[in-house]
Amino acid sequence: MEKVSQASKQRTRAARRLLIVQTGATLPALRERHGDFPEWFRRGLGLTPQQVDCVRVDTSQALPPPRNVAAVVITGSGAMVSERLDWSERTAHWLRTAASTGLPMLGVCYGHQLLAHAFGGHVDYNPRGREIGTVDIQCLPAAADDELFGWLPQVFRAHATHLQSVLKPPPGAAVLARSTIDDCQAVRYAPRVWGVQFHPEFGVAHMRGYLREREDVVNTEGLDAQGLGRAVGASPQGRALLRRFVRIVAESEN
Repeated sequence: MEKVSQASKQRTRAARRLLIVQTGATLPALRERHGDFPEWFRRGLGLTPQQVDCVRVDTSQALPPPRNVAAVVITGSGAMVSERLDWSERTAHWLRTAASTGLPMLGVCYGHQLLAHAFGGHVDYNPRGREIGTVDIQCLPAAADDELFGWLPQVFRAHATHLQSVLKPPPGAAVLARSTIDDCQAVRYAPRVWGVQFHPEFGVAHMRGYLREREDVVNTEGLDAQGLGRAVGASPQGRALLRRFVRIVAESEN
């Protein structure tokens, strides 16, 4: 019986795939050129279509039992966590439950904020205003021995676009990185549960596309969209971070 049980467990682990929890869609012009968030993440993670599943929670698609999933990546969104939308609150509850099982997770932008909310942190509009463009991310002392962040240089560049931030991390969370605008650019919420405010799935074309599509509102807020566009640069650490997450997931499955 024991041999059968172990074999069954191995087959179950082999069948599990990474789940992309899609919380929104990119801007129409970018979607036409580059596809939508799940495709950006899949490419960044270095996975094939057969290695991932996607659930569109903002259209009320149902999330699977956590035991059927190898790991979770939560995308960005045009929604705001502070709106406490029904689908968002249901997803927060699922994430909190799934995290308690030891499931590896990576939340990005809205996904990062949703994890903070799920674990008892505070998310709202950043009083420093919008952060958009390629920004300097500074690793903090807690990042030095972190499984996901420990390899990064003290300062690296990453793409960002957001209005809301994690203003107060949950009790027990470790803040791993900050930027000039955002004090919680990266947080470890639980063992193998991370959130990043920046966008590791973005390439230069994605970042310039956001600045181009939001040029009017960005300029109205006193920023220089064209100048920020010229300053956009490559962020190789972003894709490397996604690939490292995949390796961590693989190790947890063995």
